[in-house]
Order: sequence, then structure tokens, then C-alpha cells
Amino acid sequence: MQVKGTIAFVTGGASGLGRGVAEMVIAGGGRVVIADLASSDGAAVAAELGENALFVPVDVSDPDQVEAGFAAAVDRFGGITLAVNSAGVSPAARVVNRRGEMFPLDTFAKTLDINLTGAFDVVRHAARVMSANEPGEDGERGLIVNVSSAAGLEGQVGQAAYTASKGALAALTLQLARDLAVLGVRVMTVAPSIMDTGMLAGTDPERREKLLDIHTFPKRLGTAADFATLVKCFMEVTLLNGEIVRLDAATRLG
Repeated sequence: MQVKGTIAFVTGGASGLGRGVAEMVIAGGGRVVIADLASSDGAAVAAELGENALFVPVDVSDPDQVEAGFAAAVDRFGGITLAVNSAGVSPAARVVNRRGEMFPLDTFAKTLDINLTGAFDVVRHAARVMSANEPGEDGERGLIVNVSSAAGLEGQVGQAAYTASKGALAALTLQLARDLAVLGVRVMTVAPSIMDTGMLAGTDPERREKLLDIHTFPKRLGTAADFATLVKCFMEVTLLNGEIVRLDAATRLG
């Protein structure tokens, strides 16, 4: 799969990792559907990227909005060949804190609803739409990229819900690849470490410096461009399938 001619459906596409992918696709001669919250900057980002970009308001935890988003993509561009699941939330709380307060169960459920159930809903809709594509190189009809996390592989203090949701996405990688192979659809997962995205918004300089120390080498935060370049690699190397790729500067969470 080449970037030129690609039709991408990107959740969380108005900012961060998703926006990086959207910009990469447009720059390479593809088209992109930016699926993000109605309250996001999605419309402005689509306008900035030009006529080959479409914004659709989608809350991935709402099945009706997910379905409508894919219908809009098909109506505008005729289908999709790439889906990137980068929408997500990361609420932080200890299971039981020093005041004896427990992790709110509704927060745990909401996190899984967005990061896991919502992502799976996107996967199933993407696979259905891709199944109608004419096969390309190696019989491929599409590529789905999910976003897990280093926290999903190793856990992190205060991130029970986030770890559970991202760990589940990692565990699904090979299963989804096997399940969708008959359709000619590949599935890859990225497990980033500390990325310079909206989740770090408002972080004070001292805290940012400490985050840099977590990375072994290079000593910098990951960027949306790093992520987009990796997705581009997945697109071009069709033998990549059913794998979790760490994007973490050799980081292992303590």
C-alpha cells in the first residue's frame, strides 16, 4: 500500500498522533477522514489540509456516530484503505489513594468504553468497508493500525483503566490479524512511550525534563511525525502484520 491514493479514516485526527497521520497522508497524495469530537478542531484542521480532507464528528464511544462517520467516508471518497485508531483518554487515579478513596468505577468503565470498545467498533466498521475494496499488492484490501501504549505492556502507577484498555488492544493484535486475513486486511499496533501530544498539555517544564529521562536514547519526547512515519512504514511493507511495535526510545517503565 502506498500513501498516494490512500483513503484514511483517522480517529482522534484533529490533534496529536492522529493529526500527524492525517498530515502525512495528505502530503503523500492521499485523502483523509478526520473523525473526532464535535468540540474538537477537526473542521479547522480539515479546512487547513484542503479538499482531500473531510471532518466528521465522531465520539467513538457512540456506535451511531461511528456508523455515521464511516457512511460519510464512503459517501465522500467511495471507501477507505487505512484506519488509524488514535482516539483515547488517560484518566489517572490510584486504585486506592492515601485518603482511602477508590478508583471511580464509572471512570474505569468510561475509559474502556472509549479506548477499547470504541476502538473495536472502529475496527469492525473499517474491516467491513475495506472488504469491498479491490485487492492490491499481495491481495491486500486495507490496513488497520491501533494505538496501545508502553503502559499497556508494563503497567504504570495510577493508570489502571488506561493500562487495561491499552493492554487489551495489544492482546487483540494477532487475533484481529488472523480474523481479518481472509478479507485481505492487515492489523498492526503501535505502543508509544512518552509522546509530545495533548495528553501532556499543561505539564510544567520540570516535569517534562523528568519525562525525558525515562527515554534511554534519544533523550527527547516522541512526536506525531515519528508516529506518522511508522504508520507509513506499515503501509509500504505488506509483510508487517499482527505485530506490536514499540515507539519508545528503548524505554521500559519501572
